[in-house]
Amino acid sequence: MYLPQEIIRKKRNGEQLTADEINHFVSGIVNKNYNDAQVGAMAMAIFQKGMSTDEIVCFTENMMNSGDVVTWPELDKPIVDKHSTGGVGDKVSFMLSVIVAACGAYVPMIAGRGLGHTGGTVDKLESITGFNVQPSLPQFKDMVKELGVAIISQTDNLAPADKRLYGIRDITATVESIPLITASILSKKLAAGLESLVMDVKVGNGAMMHDLASAEALAQSIVNVANGAGVKTQAIITDMNQVLGTSAGNALEMNETVKYLIGSQREPRLHQVVVELATAMLISTGIATNKAQAVKKIDHVLSSGEAAELFGKMIHMMGGPSDYLENPWNSMSKANRISDIVAPQSGYISAMQTRDIGLAIVAMKGGRTANGQQIDHTVGFDRVLPIGTLVNKGDVIARVHANDENQSNQASVNYLTALSFSEVQPEQQPVIYKTIS
Repeated sequence: MYLPQEIIRKKRNGEQLTADEINHFVSGIVNKNYNDAQVGAMAMAIFQKGMSTDEIVCFTENMMNSGDVVTWPELDKPIVDKHSTGGVGDKVSFMLSVIVAACGAYVPMIAGRGLGHTGGTVDKLESITGFNVQPSLPQFKDMVKELGVAIISQTDNLAPADKRLYGIRDITATVESIPLITASILSKKLAAGLESLVMDVKVGNGAMMHDLASAEALAQSIVNVANGAGVKTQAIITDMNQVLGTSAGNALEMNETVKYLIGSQREPRLHQVVVELATAMLISTGIATNKAQAVKKIDHVLSSGEAAELFGKMIHMMGGPSDYLENPWNSMSKANRISDIVAPQSGYISAMQTRDIGLAIVAMKGGRTANGQQIDHTVGFDRVLPIGTLVNKGDVIARVHANDENQSNQASVNYLTALSFSEVQPEQQPVIYKTIS
């Protein structure tokens, strides 16, 4: 007979867990035989002591099999998805899913909520009045079959062990653990019945992985475990040393998504990440045979409006309005107070403490500090100027969307504290660092 405290003690002491012990822990997460304190303690033990590849594979497969596992025998085209390790202003999933689906793949995307300082895809979609992130499994399958794409939250019965563990990790400072991240991501993705997966592993001061070595270690872990489980997987390491795009905050990022898809605003770094990941997905599924062919297909579905049209259809089919592309703000709330943030001095914007900008949004209740907390979808920052921009003292460098004057003032201070200025133009940072396959 296994006791939770003995299994926790064993991992705390740095020993390797057996398959039966891992199964006991994962079962205990689902059936509540491990209380929140014990789940949090085990998460911290794993965070501190790590896991071997064999342990991670076993942990991932147990989490995947803790609920429903979707199969797609009725689909006649490749099934592919992408997952990001999360960042600030990362709205890539929205563009990418419809671009790849418009090019001829099926993209059944099971997404997460915000974690720590990073925004969540599901939270962003819930900015839209009426949008249902948790359709039934049959509804999800029908939508994917009809449209080629649907983005949902984990249903209660899809990797339920991960769902509970994810919420506890968020509030116990155990987010940035390679075994926990690997098992969390892959348990959901493998349960979705994918044939191939492209990972966007973020690196930088706004990412879970702050340096290239740890980003490579996470990317390699995910690629090893996923390929070991039979899903063709590669990872692309992308930059998160500044806000991605021009906005950060739930409704604001949805609005930027619409602008991107209809072609009225495509911030260059954001566009580069979207195209790089979409290219990898199209090549991995065989829809394109090389990069040039993939880029041509991507350009076509963007310029023809096919990707945008598909996004509008998905929003409507999942409970949102039929005219979301034309009038996004008709179905999203705006913040009570929108204020300019101005440059305190002249010079180049030379650095951005991106995590601190994410935490400033959390402080405005745009993210969670407790499990299950309601969040404010209206708050955040937009019109964000990138690193390398030359500004004069008094120029507007971003806008804060807040609920009242005090919140607005504090967020502005937090934003400016997160920026550095210099007289010398900073070196341009890479957007794409490396591909691991």
